[in-house]
Amino acid sequence: MSLDRIRRIFAACHSEDRPALITYVMGGDPSPKSSRALAVACLEAGADVLEIGVPFSDPIADGPTIQRAAERALASGTTVEDCFDVTKAVRKRSEAPVALMGYVNPVLAYGTDRFFKTCGQAGVDAVILPDLPPEEAGPLCTAAGQNGVGIVFLLAPTSTERRWEAAFRHATAFIYFVSITGVTGARSQLPEDLVSQLDKVRQASPVPVVVGFGISRPEQARALRGHADGVVVGSAIVAQIEKPGTPAQRAARVRAVVAPLRKALEPVGSRLSRVGR
Repeated sequence: MSLDRIRRIFAACHSEDRPALITYVMGGDPSPKSSRALAVACLEAGADVLEIGVPFSDPIADGPTIQRAAERALASGTTVEDCFDVTKAVRKRSEAPVALMGYVNPVLAYGTDRFFKTCGQAGVDAVILPDLPPEEAGPLCTAAGQNGVGIVFLLAPTSTERRWEAAFRHATAFIYFVSITGVTGARSQLPEDLVSQLDKVRQASPVPVVVGFGISRPEQARALRGHADGVVVGSAIVAQIEKPGTPAQRAARVRAVVAPLRKALEPVGSRLSRVGR
């Protein structure tokens, strides 16, 4: 079952006294073939979990950096199938969990049952849909569960107690806590009350809690050790992919971002794990 990979990685990271490092690349950016290599580059630099973006023309939760990545991916002809191919390429190299992050519209256009069946066949472990309210997620949760695929819901600092309860009731992979009231994108500072909010969510959640939106630097990731089960970094990586260069140069820049983040999450004296963990 795909969810077993997620459970194993969070358990392993917990035993190592560190959060999981979750990295994001947009499927198809700057091309379908290149995005496969860039996902593997994240793993080579120490990522524990991969988020693969599914490009969409109206990415309401994403800031300018990831919006431009979606535009580049769509311009290169990227389809949902291409995003599945990224997962298949990862599966040839690693058992690291893969989560597709996208929006409900492409899932419905693809066909809900067909989408989650293909997720299971391709080795996708979880799906993150920022515009899917947990109160309305019943049919998608059913289709996901029938194919061994986890569902991830987002909670924000402004989420109500009722939304918390609904997310906890339906989430099967992990909870994604949004660190800021806004869209994705690197931030110079994280909210002062983020740690206390994370502690509260973790105490109530039946599944691991990861935090994302705004995290870009090693010192920011380090400050969240002990308060989150995973740390998500996206825009800082995508910004390096956006810069011109050869595929090898882009991969090198991605590794240069990811490796210090992983090191920041490590307890002193531990070793960096590699692809194939």
